[in-house]
Amino acid sequence: MTDSTTASPWIARFAPLARRGEALDLACGTGRHARLLAALGHPVVALDRDPQALAAAAGPGITTVQFDLEDGTAPWPFEDGRFAVIVVTNYLHRPLIPALVRSLAPGGLLIYETFAGGNEAFGRPSNPAFLLHEGELLRQAAAHHLRVLAFEDGFTSLPKAAMVQRLCAVGAEFAREDAHLDGGAGTTETRF
Repeated sequence: MTDSTTASPWIARFAPLARRGEALDLACGTGRHARLLAALGHPVVALDRDPQALAAAAGPGITTVQFDLEDGTAPWPFEDGRFAVIVVTNYLHRPLIPALVRSLAPGGLLIYETFAGGNEAFGRPSNPAFLLHEGELLRQAAAHHLRVLAFEDGFTSLPKAAMVQRLCAVGAEFAREDAHLDGGAGTTETRF
């Protein structure tokens, strides 16, 4: 959870694990993660409802899609098994989680980071509808048969004080030998 131009350290840590293939930056804002994924060699779909944000997100290797994920008038716009990696930060709309998981390619990587319960003490978001419950991302991963590579749930002070959850999980066909990063190998769970 960083400023609007710098990639989140969580996303930057795990994005290199993704197999080659198309990437989705969901609710991309100005595209900080779309640019990171494109730099890693992925063709990227950057989706947001804000046309000004999408204009900022546009760039080489990035296709922008304007779509309101919450209005309910249009179906989920992506087919099953399409994306090698899906990144979601600072956004929560629980009804989308099953569609996100279905859109992962076999062995696809889901990297999720957003606000958790208790964040109301630090400012926005404070509406419980936009705050994860304790361990909620872990439960979602288990319910959708994803293998968790890393998980964190708790307080962070950077870039601002907030309660967050972070998850990196993969589909069943992701081989353990694919998960090798200096200083980041193996499954981790942190409650900080």
